[in-house]
Amino acid sequence: MKDYIVRATAANKQIRAFAATTRDVVETARQAHNTSPVATAALGRLLTGGAMMGTMMKNEKDLLTIQIKCEGPIKGLTVTADVNGNVKGYVENPDVMLPPSKAGKLDVAAALDLGVLSVIKDMGLKEPYVGQTILQTSEIAEDLTYYFATSEQVPSSVGLGVLMEKDNTVKQAGGFIIQVMPFVEDAVLDKLEENIKKIDSVTAMLDKGYTPEQILETVLEGMDVEFTDTVPTRFYCNCTKERVEKAIVSIGKKDIQEMIDDGKEIEVNCHFCNTNYKFTVDELKEIIKRSR
Repeated sequence: MKDYIVRATAANKQIRAFAATTRDVVETARQAHNTSPVATAALGRLLTGGAMMGTMMKNEKDLLTIQIKCEGPIKGLTVTADVNGNVKGYVENPDVMLPPSKAGKLDVAAALDLGVLSVIKDMGLKEPYVGQTILQTSEIAEDLTYYFATSEQVPSSVGLGVLMEKDNTVKQAGGFIIQVMPFVEDAVLDKLEENIKKIDSVTAMLDKGYTPEQILETVLEGMDVEFTDTVPTRFYCNCTKERVEKAIVSIGKKDIQEMIDDGKEIEVNCHFCNTNYKFTVDELKEIIKRSR
């Protein structure tokens, strides 16, 4: 199954909902960053949440960034997504290894520990919108639920999951975001709460082979789900050698000249996809010429 996000409404548009399958997204990230299992799970959850949140934005050039800065051994995570389902991200410490949690699962909460979640929306205005909340459980899904409730005043339920194979590749990944509209009726809210209490975890649903549509049908059982559209999603980084060259120009001629004087080629790494770009001394000389 190719990765995609499905969007839907339910209960006569009193609820809007998103669900995604992101196995390839998370596996691509795992390969790019060579992440440990617990780092894969943490980054995979944030990539999945970010991909769905990216598609909530309105305009083609809008960009969403979710950043977690934390005290745990993973140190931090950053994910960026756009309105078309393109998402990319990295963790500060991809090698973090921890014993399983008491429930025998990958201990994402211990990897993050205490921290702050920031959501930055760049919508082409002078200043981007920034919403910040303290991590509540450090499991990521609950932290995004709390962010929606406090920063955007939208009562939501977020479920995210990453399931690993024994060889530490990604077996399944996906999630859902359910949001209630301001005019929601109490009966609809009660039914939703009842459904959420009795559903399986996201990883259990994915492991049974549920599609995003089936996940939403389960979470929103008895609420007349209407699917509105689907959006393909993928791990995609828009870095190029030309873009990296612009970044080199921005550090200033003095520093570039020092690199040239060292007489060695330089290597610049893209955080998001871990691609290395090499620039020879001659290329650096050309960059200085062009930046005059």
